[in-house]
Amino acid sequence: MDATRGELFIVASPSGGGKTTLIRRVMQELAAQGREPHFSISHTTRPPRPAERHGVDYHFVDRASFQRMVVAGEFLEFAEVHSNLYGTSRAEVEGRLERGCDVFLDIDVQGARQVRASVPDAVKVFVFPPSYVELRRRLVARGQDDEAAIELRLKNAVQEMREYAEFDFVIINDRLEEATRALASVVAAARMRPFRMRARVQAILEEFERAVKKED
Repeated sequence: MDATRGELFIVASPSGGGKTTLIRRVMQELAAQGREPHFSISHTTRPPRPAERHGVDYHFVDRASFQRMVVAGEFLEFAEVHSNLYGTSRAEVEGRLERGCDVFLDIDVQGARQVRASVPDAVKVFVFPPSYVELRRRLVARGQDDEAAIELRLKNAVQEMREYAEFDFVIINDRLEEATRALASVVAAARMRPFRMRARVQAILEEFERAVKKED
């Protein structure tokens, strides 16, 4: 694999787990370091929430348009969650990776499963809430769902969290600063994988080989 290609990070969690906040904070740190991270903006059929903007928070499309994109193979992954469709544009992700950008996918476990199958070298991170009580508190506090929707999200969270072992890393999002440092560490470690280090390591090995031959 081309070592100059960007890294793809799958970050999944139950709704309200805090994955979006963690991604945004780590991306700010990467930008400050001169890196070029990209937050992949999903397509969805659900209506915008107050203050959400098309093309910034999501690409809001109707169900017929979404289904046409599915048939055309335009999604890297797509899934139906809480009666709404969500999908990640294949062209957007591939284009950014080819330009050397690190791309972050903020997706649910269904989508993560599909991406794992098609991009096996993607870095997979699962974000856990610290407790049932805290996840319920967060869902209520954000004021986006009625009680029935919150109960559904909590019920679905149990099934989603059971898939944690399919991921490379697990972060418990109890204290935001610690969880942010944990995700930043994962991002840094991904750059140390052998295929990323191959060019530098090979140069060092060749230098050693030349030096050893001279001593012989």
